[in-house]
This record gives sequence, structure tokens and C-alpha cells, in this order.
Amino acid sequence: MKDTIYDTYRKLIRESKYRWVIILGSLLYILSPIDISPDIIPIIGWIDDGLVLTLLITEVSQILMEKVKARKADANEVVTVETTVKDSETIDV
Repeated sequence: MKDTIYDTYRKLIRESKYRWVIILGSLLYILSPIDISPDIIPIIGWIDDGLVLTLLITEVSQILMEKVKARKADANEVVTVETTVKDSETIDV
């Protein structure tokens, strides 16, 4: 199955060694006056910038949400281990 541009972009941005290159390249493309469709042409010139910006924001927000969830899971795991240790140290006389 052939990957679409979106799939390729997503794979590259999720690869940690390419992440900053893709983010900076996307920002440069958005800010650059040289585009696939020039920004001088109203609406059509803004569509490609809008698509790249949408892809960038979507992927970066998903990466950040995954990191937040992972940190919460780690924090919950630490709390669970601490309560288990406290419960096992109780001695009945």
C-alpha cells in the first residue's frame, strides 16, 4: 500500500531524530514567500500553507498528549508501588 504525503509526514515527525528538522522545515515553508501555490493568489495561495500548518499542529499536539499521558501513567505507577509497600509493611500483633 502506498503511503500518502500525510503518512510520510507523520512517520518523519514521530521519528525523534527528524522531528526538529520537519518542524523547522514546516515553519520555514509556511513563512516563506516561495510555495507550491504563491501566496499572492488569494485563497488558493493560502491553502497549501493552511494544510502544512494543520498537519504540523495536529502532529505536535498528538505527540505532546502522548507524553502527558505517559507521565500520568508513570506517576500513577509510582503511587501504586508506594501504597503497596506501605500496605505490606503493616504488622498485626
